[in-house]
Amino acid sequence: MIRVVVVDDEALVRSGFELILNTSDGIQVVATAEGAQAADVIRREQPDVVLLDIRMPDVDGLTVLRQIQQLPAPPQVAMLTTFDTDEYILTALRSGAGGFLLKDTEPEQLAQLVRTLAAGGVVMSPKASRALLRSHPGANGPQDADVARVDLLSDRERDVLVLIAEGLSNADIGARIHLSAGTVKDHVSSILTKLRVSSRVQAALLAERAGLLSGGDDEEPAKRDGGR
Repeated sequence: MIRVVVVDDEALVRSGFELILNTSDGIQVVATAEGAQAADVIRREQPDVVLLDIRMPDVDGLTVLRQIQQLPAPPQVAMLTTFDTDEYILTALRSGAGGFLLKDTEPEQLAQLVRTLAAGGVVMSPKASRALLRSHPGANGPQDADVARVDLLSDRERDVLVLIAEGLSNADIGARIHLSAGTVKDHVSSILTKLRVSSRVQAALLAERAGLLSGGDDEEPAKRDGGR
């Protein structure tokens, strides 16, 4: 059972996400909270996944995200956003967010994305990906210095990077290209080091900017996130 905490300042959003996810197999919303109570609730419930509003009036999502990252075993976190501002997106990216979901994500896609996040995959809807690409520093085309570092990767590492960008976890990547999860983990560590990024989300953005992904912007999120 995937344990989920939903953090949002709007009661309607919290109840809506709770209703949708609690009707999905293998997922349970164990608590919902506003920003001020979020850190205590997450410490108490020890969820696998947190869906966290990026902007809240009392304690904002970025503060909660930093608190979560200080836990001994932090859960996977996806930021909930409308993408009407760029500065919050970039800060969340640098602070360790594992994904970005729009608040109007289709109900039938939400559970799929939570499962992907719980497995360690990257979750970004096409709209979220476009917004991040627009706001990411240096996103001026495939010739910038960040993208050039993709050339440092071996052929196998490039294969793994593409699968990271598709949202697959280490176990799923291993199954896809017939490697052990431990070997995939080593490849992922090497990829992050060579690309000089700190998260799978940042690596996925570089893969997209470098033109390694074959899918278009209008793909369904479930397909972009590994087809689960």
